[in-house]
Order: sequence, then C-alpha cells, then structure tokens
Amino acid sequence: MEQQPNNPLHGVTLERVITELYDHYGWTELARIVRINCFANDPTIKSSLHFLRRTPWARKKVEDLYVETFSRA
Repeated sequence: MEQQPNNPLHGVTLERVITELYDHYGWTELARIVRINCFANDPTIKSSLHFLRRTPWARKKVEDLYVETFSRA
C-alpha cells in the first residue's frame, strides 16, 4: 500500500470521522457548523454515512472540519 505522509485523513474511515465529530461537538453543534440536513434532521451515524458517501461537497466540508478540529498539535 502506498504511504501518504501528508494526508491527515490517510487510514481514517468516514465512520470514524463522523463518530469523533459527534462525540466532540454533538449533533446540534455539528448542524450549526456544517449546514447539512443529515446533521439537523433526525441525525444518526448511519444516515450521515449514507448522505456523505453520495455527496462529495458535504463530505469535503466534514473532512475539513475533522482535520481542523483534531490535527492541531
């Protein structure tokens, strides 16, 4: 497998991204920060995964928030 030392999301699953953001912020705050309905209307990890896997622009916003939140050293 090719190494990606400059990719902070290398080896991190989308499920882990959503779970850690939920644990850190909660659904209400996530919906405020990233304005997407999967966080605002009856949110679950499963429904968020379903939406984000099919919506690249929203996935990018969530992944960017994850990197911004957890990659600070």
